[in-house]
Amino acid sequence: MHHFHYVNGELYCEDVPLKTIAREVGTPCYVYSHATITHHFRVFDGAFNSFDHLTCFAVKASSNIGILHILGQLGSGMDIVSGGELYRALKAGIPANRIVYSGVGKTEEEIDFALKEGILMFNIESSEELKVINERAGKLKVKAPIAIRVNPDVDPQTHPYISTGLKKNKFGIDVESAVDEYRKAASLENVEIIGVDCHIGSQLTELLPFVDALRRLKALINRLEEEGIHIRYLDLGGGLGITYEDEQPPHPSEYAEAILKELKDAPYRLIFEPGRVIVGNAGILLTKVLYTKQTPSKNFIIVDAAMNDLIRPSLYGSYHRIVPVNKFEDRSEEKFDIVGPICESGDFLARDRVLQKSFRGELLAVMSAGAYGFTMASNYNSRPRSAEVIVKDNSFQIIRERESWDDLIRLERIPNFS
Repeated sequence: MHHFHYVNGELYCEDVPLKTIAREVGTPCYVYSHATITHHFRVFDGAFNSFDHLTCFAVKASSNIGILHILGQLGSGMDIVSGGELYRALKAGIPANRIVYSGVGKTEEEIDFALKEGILMFNIESSEELKVINERAGKLKVKAPIAIRVNPDVDPQTHPYISTGLKKNKFGIDVESAVDEYRKAASLENVEIIGVDCHIGSQLTELLPFVDALRRLKALINRLEEEGIHIRYLDLGGGLGITYEDEQPPHPSEYAEAILKELKDAPYRLIFEPGRVIVGNAGILLTKVLYTKQTPSKNFIIVDAAMNDLIRPSLYGSYHRIVPVNKFEDRSEEKFDIVGPICESGDFLARDRVLQKSFRGELLAVMSAGAYGFTMASNYNSRPRSAEVIVKDNSFQIIRERESWDDLIRLERIPNFS
């Protein structure tokens, strides 16, 4: 569910007309619903109330510190994959002991930053990373709390670009090698084994892959316990999908029921890393029609948002529902490509989409853009990145100013070679 709805044919976010935001902030811009973010977090987190757990929001899904702060106030931890995300989480007020650090390419500088701040744990992705973290912890005279990310070779039945749990993926250590890696970790002086980690993919719409992965992790944990390696945390990652078009993903309560049925009285704390399921349907990309264009084979609606603002359709072929901000009953519907100003044939938000006819200056809303929207935005074609706005009840605030042309070159220098 979400809090974007029509009132007398006009699209609102909560109690604010989107045309008001467009008029005062400009377009394109991302608009998020405070009520939707709050509701989705409480539903997901609350589904596991019967079991000791920590819900760590996946910062890569939506990294604005305003949104991170809202989630932190609700009790969320954070799942990070870079030093920059750690910096953001700390600036948003998230306690370091509620932060887990994933990602295959942690640098020494990032590792040192996390060790000094005292994060909850590192999710180790390779043998070399384990060695480096042990060395850095030794130099800083601290113990690095670690889990090993186990790749269970489970098909998540999702887009191959967002599958992370198969043998061919770059993430984690295969389950057959994991025991040896844990033995290796147990022999190191400067690491403390506290957990097992797994993440099999994103936008999953079936429960079976989660359950299959969990069963393989349970077998691994039993083997580790037999060898005297005690596990206190089981990090099951994220990946629960949302509805973009006609998907029917399981409700968080169904997900929780399936997971907890497998665990019963397990003696460890669960960690979850949801991202998309919290913010995906909580945000939209608001855009204005610049031109319409008809050719013998296509009708185009050219808008001021582009692939640099929302790359998912171009990158993954992803579907985002696109709706008019103002519905007109007397307007006919036609098939359009909705495209942006970028000089790439791949710059589209939708292809062959049936919409009411739109005219120059009118507004469209690209739905379900709250996850992996702004965080994947770029300055391609020297386009300033858009503003971000959050709505609560009948008011809104800008949580990221629109970039200016000056911002585009602020860090650049003309060389003074003679």
